[in-house]
Amino acid sequence: MWLGDVNLHAKPDHDSTRSALDRVHSLSSFMSHPASFTTVRDPLPDHEQKRAALGYLNEAWAEARHDGVDGDCLAQASLFAAFAELVGTYGEDAVAKFAEGLPVRVRNGEFSIALAKQ
Repeated sequence: MWLGDVNLHAKPDHDSTRSALDRVHSLSSFMSHPASFTTVRDPLPDHEQKRAALGYLNEAWAEARHDGVDGDCLAQASLFAAFAELVGTYGEDAVAKFAEGLPVRVRNGEFSIALAKQ
């Protein structure tokens, strides 16, 4: 496996190991100081943030499925993570109230993906 220009499978000689360690140290020093050239972006509108978030989740989901993680396990872990985030942000009572509305939304097909007829 390669990490930058360091082959992780190769047997390092002393000079290349020292050089790699120096690069790691330099990188960690660089990362510990805030960059003065950072730019501040305006936050994306809510609908664009949701679209981006869904894209990230779809990529992570696909990678996990490729690695053999069961879809049901992914769904349960995702729900746990989502509710934990919501509780941390809004509190247990607000999230419980939100969750009370989920059965109707599920029965109304809000979360169903229409299958294309073949």
